[in-house]
Amino acid sequence: MSNDLVLSLEEAHALVVAALRASNTDADVAESVARALVAAEADGQAGHGLVRVPSYSSHARNGKVDGHARPSAEVVTPSVLRVDANFGFAYPAFDLALAQLPEMTARTGIAIAAVRHSHHFGQAGAHCERLAEKGLIAFVYGNAPKAIAPWGGKRPLFGTNPIAFAAPVGEGRPPLVIDLAVSTVAKGKIVAAQKAGRSTIPEGWALDPDGNPTTDVEMAMDGTMIPIGGAKGSALALMVEVMSAGLVGSSLSTETSSLFTPDGPAPNLGQTILAIDPGPISGGAFAGRMDALLEGLAGEEGARLPGSRRLSAREHASANGISVNAPLHAEILEIVAGRG
Repeated sequence: MSNDLVLSLEEAHALVVAALRASNTDADVAESVARALVAAEADGQAGHGLVRVPSYSSHARNGKVDGHARPSAEVVTPSVLRVDANFGFAYPAFDLALAQLPEMTARTGIAIAAVRHSHHFGQAGAHCERLAEKGLIAFVYGNAPKAIAPWGGKRPLFGTNPIAFAAPVGEGRPPLVIDLAVSTVAKGKIVAAQKAGRSTIPEGWALDPDGNPTTDVEMAMDGTMIPIGGAKGSALALMVEVMSAGLVGSSLSTETSSLFTPDGPAPNLGQTILAIDPGPISGGAFAGRMDALLEGLAGEEGARLPGSRRLSAREHASANGISVNAPLHAEILEIVAGRG
């Protein structure tokens, strides 16, 4: 018998808001966070979904994240926006940046937002998708607490440091979205397995503290994540560290505290959002080139467009709701009741 229960998207949203409101978080902030977490669940990205509610709530209760913080923004140049999340949740800061970048890009052709004093920013591709829906190409880079060792080493120095990209692909069609952590899987998947009461994970996800492959959930939590493509994945993690922590001026992955425990100072993570207007840069050729590119993909038997699974998952969730592990649901209800 399944240990899951089904919630509608509206029920899931209300549950997240209630848990955050019971955890020293303002209503509008809770709404922004809930939209992001429920959207991740709907897109099939449970590692960035409701499994984050217990840690987010404990952070807000203990002051590791400020549930009352409002982000602020400063236009440094016509194409550079610096956003201060003010040690609050990342989602209101992204809401602010994504509201301003399209207008800046319309004037300059390319614009960048640097988000500092930030927190976990969830499903990276969803932020890019919002810009692509407005006709822009977008990249997002963000660092995370240390989880990946440099290639050849055992000690974690880099986060799973996600990279996301999105591009418009024509009128009436959903954007192309590519979203990946530089580890084989996001660490949130191991946390989700832990929350579900599973003791093992698949091979190839993680190494134990001694650098040996492990399938044990607890050993994986204490060890390191395996980078995609071996040395290349480790190099990508370093690149994202530069594009987020270095470029933004935030904490390095080795300097930030865990996103899964309530102890320690504010994470002070950094994220960079790059928005590009493809029309002027391509001399008006972008749309036609994208049509040709997608026609080639469609003509290849068995090929699947990256990110396309999110669309069918989203449609299914809208019609049928989302499955939530019963122990996790019970834990969130305890938070709502003030006992979390």
